[in-house]
Amino acid sequence: MTVNDTSTDYVKTPPPPPPATLTFGGKHGKNPLSEATFGTMCRRLPSVLRHTARMAWAVDRPGVVLLLVCQLLTGVAAAVVLAFTAQAMTHILGTGSVPERLHMALPALVVVTAAAAIGRISGAVSSYADGRITPLLMTEADIALVAAVCRVESSAYGEDGFADRQEAAEVGVTRTRMMVQDAQRFMSAVIRMIAASGVITALHPLMLPLVLLAVLPAGAGAVLSARVDYETHYLNVGDRNVRSMMRWWATYSRHGDEVRANGMTGYLIYWYRALSDRIDRRTLTAAPRMLRIVLVTSALGGLFLLGTWAALAWLATTGRVALPVAATAVVAVQTTLAALSQSVIHGAAMFHTSLYLADMRSFLDMAEERAPQRGDLTLPERVDEIRLDEVVYRYPGKEEPAVAGVSLTLRRGEILAVVGENGSGKSTLAKLFTGILLADKGRVLWDGTDLAQADPDSVWQRTALVPQGFACWPLRARENITLGQPRTYDDGPVWDVVDAVGMREAIEALPRQLDTLLAKELWGGAELSGGQWQRLVCGRALYRQTPLLILDEPTSQMDARGEHAVFTQIKQIAAERMTIVVTHQLENTRLADRVLVMDKGRVIEQGTYEELVGGGGLFADLVALAKDR
Repeated sequence: MTVNDTSTDYVKTPPPPPPATLTFGGKHGKNPLSEATFGTMCRRLPSVLRHTARMAWAVDRPGVVLLLVCQLLTGVAAAVVLAFTAQAMTHILGTGSVPERLHMALPALVVVTAAAAIGRISGAVSSYADGRITPLLMTEADIALVAAVCRVESSAYGEDGFADRQEAAEVGVTRTRMMVQDAQRFMSAVIRMIAASGVITALHPLMLPLVLLAVLPAGAGAVLSARVDYETHYLNVGDRNVRSMMRWWATYSRHGDEVRANGMTGYLIYWYRALSDRIDRRTLTAAPRMLRIVLVTSALGGLFLLGTWAALAWLATTGRVALPVAATAVVAVQTTLAALSQSVIHGAAMFHTSLYLADMRSFLDMAEERAPQRGDLTLPERVDEIRLDEVVYRYPGKEEPAVAGVSLTLRRGEILAVVGENGSGKSTLAKLFTGILLADKGRVLWDGTDLAQADPDSVWQRTALVPQGFACWPLRARENITLGQPRTYDDGPVWDVVDAVGMREAIEALPRQLDTLLAKELWGGAELSGGQWQRLVCGRALYRQTPLLILDEPTSQMDARGEHAVFTQIKQIAAERMTIVVTHQLENTRLADRVLVMDKGRVIEQGTYEELVGGGGLFADLVALAKDR
């Protein structure tokens, strides 16, 4: 007899949920190109050029000088070519035999050839100068962005729009490579245009306005196209940010087992495709608009250009300009049109690129505003007491405080254990001790110095933290312990902490021991288990030898031997520092001099392990539940 479970035979399986729709707003969420006009572009270009010149000058002064000299040579060469072309045309189309006319035009033609060669050489050298400057600019912009993110207050990460603005700034960094190139091409075109316009004006005053009119539609089209392109980019910023984040999570080898064993592959691919399709739809929607802009502006430009050539033909046939002058005018008009078109195109490109750079600048300004604005007091090397005085902290966007009116004192040589259920405020309290987070109300005092008035680097030089979500840095084993801050030139202190956390055997088994790169994704790298990583992270904190040591769930992935080694070491060094252990493993709190029990951001019990177990409160309940598992 076969029994079938028919309880779900007629229940349809719901489809996978689509990605959330993301938009960003606020003071940083306005599209700066939404109201831009051709006049706006023209007015902004001088400031963009100045900003680009300052950035380039800061990274490569010889390269900037070389670029400017080449631009000047290009303009002079263009003027010489047109001026001597006019002279050559006068002789070629003049009277006399053909050999005589060619002989008389030969010097001018030689000058034209030499000037054209100089123009080409200066153009090539300009490209070389651009190739020197651009990589340095990109590096500086990239470093500035990374430094800004690293320096902001920790609370800034939780603010609305921070991640989206960072994504927009990342695009600005990639666009930096185009800025010098656009500026160089724009300036070259402007110089050629000025030179050609001077020649055209000298030939006949009517020609220059007609040429300018022929290029005007191209300028309008360039600005409109830039507006559509940037509008699409702006709409996609939030989705691109999430897609990039999910791509990293989906393809990171550390999460591969969870993805496979839980059957998530299909959903992740569906999710990624759905988000990509949404981004593509916005991009494809913009394509017809771009086509209409190009068709209309090209048609208008063609009509105006036809009028320019018709005007030139009329001037020549009515004798208002001589035939040699008309022939020169043909060359000058073509040169001026090309230079004008290039000026408009590259000017619009500069304007367009400047908007992405403005996103980067806006984010850097925002990051500067959110960098620690604290005092400059320096803490002493030895800290004997940390006191919290009615401390309150609320995360951005949250109504209830994570820590609500906590007052306590921690003294040198004391081990403080902090326990409580999830969300009770334990980790937040630990961050307040270190000054990673600053209290909204109340004070955190280190030997009487308020952390809000202290130099943050001075504080963090005296702290060592093992967080719940620790970093597995793709560095050598040595740097994963010292965090790039060695105390001595030899590895003795490093091996000491390796022994203290019971990792010697594991480190010696690595291909190059302390020199092994701990990143199996990279060639020559190796990997540690979760528990081994956690031991290594505890070793980092012990290596620092700071007045304050904070361990947030330090042994959650360790076996019993590793856990015993770490807590034995903590107990041995406790007399020299203040130690805070945040843990859910309540038996570990026996080593503490005092246990703090938190609930909804408040300290509801404190005392020794024995006192709290017999107190009949939350701690006693949690211990009983742990024993009942």
